[in-house]
Amino acid sequence: MKILAFDTCLDKTYVTLFNNKEFVNRIIVSTEENYHSAYLISTIADILKNNDMTPADLEYIATDIGPGSFTGIRACTTVARMLAQQLNIGLVGVSSLEILSKINNGSNIVALDARKNKAYLFDKEIKGAIELEDVDKIVAGKKVVTDNSLLKRFKELNSEVVSYQSGDYQLGEILAKIAIDKINLGVNTDWGNLKPLYIQPPPVSAVKINA
Repeated sequence: MKILAFDTCLDKTYVTLFNNKEFVNRIIVSTEENYHSAYLISTIADILKNNDMTPADLEYIATDIGPGSFTGIRACTTVARMLAQQLNIGLVGVSSLEILSKINNGSNIVALDARKNKAYLFDKEIKGAIELEDVDKIVAGKKVVTDNSLLKRFKELNSEVVSYQSGDYQLGEILAKIAIDKINLGVNTDWGNLKPLYIQPPPVSAVKINA
């Protein structure tokens, strides 16, 4: 099984190549400007070239579908659908919340800053964007993966909490492993079924036009 897995929804771009029972290469792109998703195509080209492969050698694409950066979600789901359609290969989408729940080999609760005094919550399944006061009650004293902005808040609740942004976690490999499990369970891998996971609408601002 040859799988190309990539993610631009979170704070970095992760591209990972799995080739017949082992991970043969991984590339992580991080930029201060947080425009790492702009490097996705070139990074995919590099990882295939470094392993003497072409897109035609791939059997599956695996990608993060969100939640996360709206630009990042659009980038990786669009590229994933395009590649799978053009190559006529399988495509598997995995939520960033499920990916993060597997950090440190644990079934963690995941709570990520969703702004507007809410957090994206995963507790064995996706719960949605929940008010922070309600999230506090759920994560108190529990094993939690979060981001830097909520780390201090949850630590004060005596939770066993880590920030995925502060550790060296191989999120690309976790994504690929989840995708492989889904493939083995017979999930539908048709590219047309992949949908981005937008739990909240993107922020918009009205512009006043003087008549």
